Amino acid sequence: MSTAQKDRPWLFRTYAGHSTAEKSNALYRGNLAKGQTGLSVAFDLPTQTGYDSDDPRAKGEVGKVGVPVCHLGDMRALFDQIPLEQMNTSMTINATAPWLLSLYIAVAEEQGADISKLQGTVQNDLVKEYLSRGTYICPPKPSLAMITDVAAYTREHLPKWNPMNVCSYHLQEAGATPEQELAFALATGIAVLDDLKTKVPTEAFPEMVGRISFFVNAGIRFVTEMCKMRAFTELWDEICRDRYGIEDEKFRRFRYGVQVNSLGLTEQQPENNVYRILLEMLAVTLSKNARARAVQLPAWNEALGLPRPWDQQWSLRMQQILAYETDLLEYGDLFDGNPAITAKVEALKDGARDELATLDSMGGAIAAIDYMKARLVESNSERLNRIETNETVVVGVNRWTEAEPSPLTSGDGAILTVDPAVEQDQIARLTDWRAGRDEGAAQAALTTLRTDARAGRNVMPASIACAKAGVTTGEWAGVMRQVHGEYRGPTGVSKSPSNRTEGLDEIRAAVDAVSTRLGRRLKFLVGKPGLDGHSNGAEQIAARARDCGMDITYEGIRLTPEQIVDAALDQNAHVVGLSILSGSHLPLIEELMERMRSAGLSHIPVVVGGIIPDEDAARLASMGVARVYTPKDFELNRIMFDIVALAEPKAEAAE
Repeated sequence: MSTAQKDRPWLFRTYAGHSTAEKSNALYRGNLAKGQTGLSVAFDLPTQTGYDSDDPRAKGEVGKVGVPVCHLGDMRALFDQIPLEQMNTSMTINATAPWLLSLYIAVAEEQGADISKLQGTVQNDLVKEYLSRGTYICPPKPSLAMITDVAAYTREHLPKWNPMNVCSYHLQEAGATPEQELAFALATGIAVLDDLKTKVPTEAFPEMVGRISFFVNAGIRFVTEMCKMRAFTELWDEICRDRYGIEDEKFRRFRYGVQVNSLGLTEQQPENNVYRILLEMLAVTLSKNARARAVQLPAWNEALGLPRPWDQQWSLRMQQILAYETDLLEYGDLFDGNPAITAKVEALKDGARDELATLDSMGGAIAAIDYMKARLVESNSERLNRIETNETVVVGVNRWTEAEPSPLTSGDGAILTVDPAVEQDQIARLTDWRAGRDEGAAQAALTTLRTDARAGRNVMPASIACAKAGVTTGEWAGVMRQVHGEYRGPTGVSKSPSNRTEGLDEIRAAVDAVSTRLGRRLKFLVGKPGLDGHSNGAEQIAARARDCGMDITYEGIRLTPEQIVDAALDQNAHVVGLSILSGSHLPLIEELMERMRSAGLSHIPVVVGGIIPDEDAARLASMGVARVYTPKDFELNRIMFDIVALAEPKAEAAE
């Protein structure tokens, strides 16, 4: 039966931000005018990892995957002419979440907003950063304390703000099974609530439980994904009721936003991604009892580069058509009582409970980070193997690969790129900002922040004072590094080969042969220069090379070109493999190749993987890069044969 009144649609969001605060502001205002009902801010990697735009480690990364925000002036420009009191703003920020929220509050106060009316979310989930995304700064325990500092502060001052978004999105991007995504995300929520209980009054705790939200992923197996969302709602209700004694159902409600899967978007035949995005959106909208509160969709061409405003508009229209042209919102839940759905939901819940029990036995999510990381790498290896062996069909990738040229990707401007001059412009504004601020006030605010952080006091009041005093992102994060130390997360790649044998015999024989001629095991150094923390590709290359019998070194993410070259020299590498997915491949590889030549290592072949346009691949080749791989190169065994071939000339020289 149709209900008498239509349900309200979810919030329509588009994850956006690039180049500069001014350019991103124009993009936001344009999207709002097109019918978007909430903002979802993407910050660039230096902002996410706590570096100013002029920090040497930010070179090539400024404005690439999001907007740079170094200080109050940048945040002011980002939301110019956007009344924050009336806006629902989601900020995808984690390690620097207390700082970005402080800047947001300061700008809202400048606008004359009633701070208690601010609505939105900071993602603020550091656990998944250690597992998948890599924008962490400090070790887990002090990071957890900062998460709950934000939550405790918003309870008093921003009662409509969601202080934490448990983010399972990147877990699936890193290869998580549905059961792992459920368990690892729920375990993170448990860790946060256990700590938050010590920071808020007992009578206020149930309401704070109700303010924890989730940000999830919906993949192409949309029936399974829809069942996963129903399992999420039921398991969270169970945890809130049984573990925390929350009696009021409204505080046990599973509230979530979603971005549908980007992992499955293909560079080959990218127009097919439109269908994938639509089907994935159905997983989080069809079932009323597990419907998302907010939906943001990737663009069809995100496997190729930065989407244009038109590409984002196309994804927005997809949501609007489903919400306003179809009759979906006129009905109750379409799946209640369906035996197949019920059975699948129960199976997912059972699998998640088993995984949760394992995590509990290890001391919870914070204590089990290494375990969870290793599990994700294993699951992702299995996923890629199924694609390589055609067990999992990906249209246009391993079946039906012959296709007409796509008119959507032809012509100038088909893919948006960030002007390289943006970085220097941003640095110039940052220099002017520092020169124009009251330096004494800034240093005094930083001193208070340092004192409060060392004393274990809530860092939010001092952070807001820093924002108003003109402190920069790098200075704020520098205090956190000084007080708590800097963390290097696990890689998830063990030294021991896996048990996998299928399809590897020929490669292993080739590795053995070239190693014999080299006089030692073929040494393959895998590195991730720059601030990009998307390590899935590097992990899978390292794991496959290990399984093929190579001697691999993979030190994890966020290395400088200097560190990688030093490692190549120290390890006496035969081949160096680099992974960069942030779009900063040209400046980073140029610096690395220059350092390789200066160190006398120009004879060592360098291979590079990432989202790299053809013209950029040609430029990398002119720099001396031996091979360039993009998302279309999904056959890891072929890449392994390439590495063996690249090591072969050195073997001949050794003979």
